[in-house]
Amino acid sequence: MARYGTGGRWRLAATLTASVGLLPSAVRADEARATCTATLSGRRVVVRPEARAFVSPELDRLVRLGMAGKLEVQLTLWRRRPLWFDARLDGAQLTQVLAFTRAGYLLDGRPLAEGVATLELERVAWTLEDRPEPGDRFVVQVEVRLQVVTAASLGRVAAWLTQGTPAGTEPDGRSGLTATLLRSVAEDLAQGATARCEVLRPP
Repeated sequence: MARYGTGGRWRLAATLTASVGLLPSAVRADEARATCTATLSGRRVVVRPEARAFVSPELDRLVRLGMAGKLEVQLTLWRRRPLWFDARLDGAQLTQVLAFTRAGYLLDGRPLAEGVATLELERVAWTLEDRPEPGDRFVVQVEVRLQVVTAASLGRVAAWLTQGTPAGTEPDGRSGLTATLLRSVAEDLAQGATARCEVLRPP
């Protein structure tokens, strides 16, 4: 049975991170953040979520190389209850795809003429069961996560990068240590943020 030494494992990791430039920067100019605006009209609540500064230089490079970014968006509608826990009324989960083509960035096939600094995500609408009372207050929680690479996709990149390397360094034989490193790099490259916004009534 072939054995793979630690030198081969670390050469694989070094090749992956150095050749593709996957290690995230120690300092970022802007932190990823989520925002939203929500309005109430009659019994209908409409939410417009946004993701800002989610595409770091590392993720921009990967998407431009052909990897698609998956945006997972989770929204929850709550009713405020003074002196008690808020009551959950409804929720929604969305998945949107960020890609790059010769025409530029696309979000679910929609061109992003203004770039990716602010991503206007798919809006969500809910209908309340009962017409709200004048004193009722509602809030929406938004959770956004952007992931371009996974441990599996990093492994495929590593396999491509290390084709033709000497015996003992093949990606197929990488240890649990290398797999853990790949998962760690993938998690470090993911972006996530949470926000809450009050549901506004028309004046």
